[in-house]
Amino acid sequence: MRITINDRTVETLQGETLLEACRRVGIEVPSLCYAPNAVHKPSCMVCMVQDLSTSQMIPSCSTYPVEGMRIDTESSLVVSLRKMALDLLLRDHRADCEAPCVTVCPHGLNIEGMLAAYDKEDYLRARKYLAAVFDLPSVACEGCKAPCEKVCRRNSVDAHVEIRSIVNELAAREDLPVQGDPADVQVQDKTRFSSRQGVFTEQEKIRLRAEQPLASNCLHCACAARNDCRLRDLASAAGIKTPRFGVSSAQPFKKRKHITGDLWFEPAKCIHCGLCVYNTVDGFSFKGRGFTMQVDIPEASYGNVSESLAGLCPTGALSLIR
Repeated sequence: MRITINDRTVETLQGETLLEACRRVGIEVPSLCYAPNAVHKPSCMVCMVQDLSTSQMIPSCSTYPVEGMRIDTESSLVVSLRKMALDLLLRDHRADCEAPCVTVCPHGLNIEGMLAAYDKEDYLRARKYLAAVFDLPSVACEGCKAPCEKVCRRNSVDAHVEIRSIVNELAAREDLPVQGDPADVQVQDKTRFSSRQGVFTEQEKIRLRAEQPLASNCLHCACAARNDCRLRDLASAAGIKTPRFGVSSAQPFKKRKHITGDLWFEPAKCIHCGLCVYNTVDGFSFKGRGFTMQVDIPEASYGNVSESLAGLCPTGALSLIR
């Protein structure tokens, strides 16, 4: 069967969708609710294309070619509607890609990574983060106005993390010489999209105050899956800086469920793509209807899913945390 994609004649294969046909001939179409060799149903509309023969906007991940189709994947209309679909999905995605302290550091220090190592008492690695941006033992924090401490999410709970104090403490640890190339610790890429989880509710503040603080007092609000998130990648590619519709999710901040092994589920990051639902038996399911619908899993079903499910999740709602 022959169809036209972007004024190019394409011979389609038996059983392939428009999305698969496009990708096979090198035409990239984004998607979130689709995964190769997995059961899926259209929900995100990020993969939409336009059939010029009918003027319809259609989800390419679930639409099969029909003789005579004239498909457009790159017009300004298609691109703008995909961007709107991403903006709508980001409403339900309550998470910080990067910790606010990292995004405002004028020196590019990965404060989140440094504090994570510090809280694990891996002081050599924590110092390595410093060595990636400073000429140790010198640091540039003394004359800094500390925007990192001003935007620290802990501020609204009790008091900000004493970031500069910890930096100075680590910088002074010359008994821990940083050898070799410090490039294996990540420096933040400020060109990438970074979502925001929004303000804490009073209930969340109470919960966070009650939890045993770590040595640094850091909430570690950055997403553990931020470097492998398809939603973030597509938002960055679409040029989204701030989601048009804000964040309306009522899911609690960093409230995780341990499912099995290293697999954790964080509902606040879920965009309801359904991949975890359609690819488990007696595992994840949809709960509720309409705007209140959520993805959930009863505790009795935890044993029916495997760690491999994290590979299907496009947002880090399902992730492996070791």
